[in-house]
Amino acid sequence: MGGGGDVRRVTAALATTLLLWSSAFVAIRIATPHFSTPGMTLARLLIAALALAVAAPLVGLRRPARADLGRLVACGLTGMVGYQFLLNAGERTIDASTANILVNTSPVLATVLAWALLAQRPNANNWIGLGLGVTGATVIAVTHGTTPTAGADALLILGAAAAQALFFVLQRPLLDRYTGFEVTTYATWTGVLAALPAAGHLAGDLTSGTRPAALASIVYLGVGPSAVGFLTWAYAQRRVSVAAATSTLYLAPPVTAVLGWITLAETPGPATVLGGLLVVGGVIVSHRKPAATG
Repeated sequence: MGGGGDVRRVTAALATTLLLWSSAFVAIRIATPHFSTPGMTLARLLIAALALAVAAPLVGLRRPARADLGRLVACGLTGMVGYQFLLNAGERTIDASTANILVNTSPVLATVLAWALLAQRPNANNWIGLGLGVTGATVIAVTHGTTPTAGADALLILGAAAAQALFFVLQRPLLDRYTGFEVTTYATWTGVLAALPAAGHLAGDLTSGTRPAALASIVYLGVGPSAVGFLTWAYAQRRVSVAAATSTLYLAPPVTAVLGWITLAETPGPATVLGGLLVVGGVIVSHRKPAATG
């Protein structure tokens, strides 16, 4: 990374991403009682796609190379449709801060996926971090599995974490050839096309007397976390390593917990706190450089 100006811009981009993505878990909880999972997924993507389309003439948008179309489509299916659908479904019964903790396993999972897809062999710290992360996620999933619905929803959110991890790995090579705006825009537009079969669900949601707060949450999710948040994330990820960028997400669970407490009066229980510490500890250990030998 370059001089002080670059450092400040990257720091601002990461801070913006952190706040927007942390608040998304709370906004989803506000909208969930009034929107179906397919309808909310499509609505969020449509609003994000519209915001990006408005900005495209101002920022500039190059046509992607044919060789990159498959990877861009995969980014849309994993990071946009897959992640959002699974997260929206899981937050039916899982509180905002717990959902954030479970999703925070994605940086550790990305290490394993990078090994499988990019031939980046994990080191000892990566494996220890994976073990801690899986243990923490298991603690949370088990303690929230007192009912079949809650247990299944916790697993759905872990599925969202896996989808996000795959998106991180798929996106990184594209950022060497395209701007963050271009990658985010094409992935979002692909996501809209994939989610269009949910149009009937969305129409039903909008005609069933949806509360203004739920509508405002959907608009916020589309413009804020989905459009701006992914843009600032891509901007930062292009300029620093994946490990350095994802390390900022360690702060996401406590930020979400504070926002959830203020907005929804949600308070995480002891088991969630313990599991969260294990997850965050796993991510930290995973990104530590191994000690030099010899």
